[in-house]
Amino acid sequence: MIEMKVFGLALDEDSQVPVLILKDREEKTVLPIWIGAMEAMAISLALNEVKLPRPMTHDLLLNAVRELGGQVTSVAVTSLSEGTYYAEIEVDLRGERKRIDSRPSDAIAVALRAEVPIMVARAVFEQMAAEGKTAGSVVAFGAEDADKWTEILEKFTHDETKYKM
Repeated sequence: MIEMKVFGLALDEDSQVPVLILKDREEKTVLPIWIGAMEAMAISLALNEVKLPRPMTHDLLLNAVRELGGQVTSVAVTSLSEGTYYAEIEVDLRGERKRIDSRPSDAIAVALRAEVPIMVARAVFEQMAAEGKTAGSVVAFGAEDADKWTEILEKFTHDETKYKM
């Protein structure tokens, strides 16, 4: 496993789909993961340390684990199959290790809130190489992308987090 950190969020220039950018600690290895807009927002909220008056889904999951006597210890992107990444959330439940199947975006949103390591299996990078994918040529990350996410967050209000019937 290789420990990674969230480098940032970007938008795929072609599809306009959010891309989560992970880098290793030495910033030599990059892993882009295409994610949904809601997951991007959840990750962005955690990265920007935005506190909401009520728990969002990832906060709820983390709160539930803690209330049940567990602790999230790490998350891992475990495999890549047919263009889909797979991940797990590792939980210590009173000394017993449990692994919970997860989408990488959800696992990383939880990891940021729990402040735990984000790991990626070496096999994921090997699979990327086998498929001829190079992270550097896939996505462009620039200041304008960061500005777009900042603008979205600045427009975000607490009223938007309430359920409307």
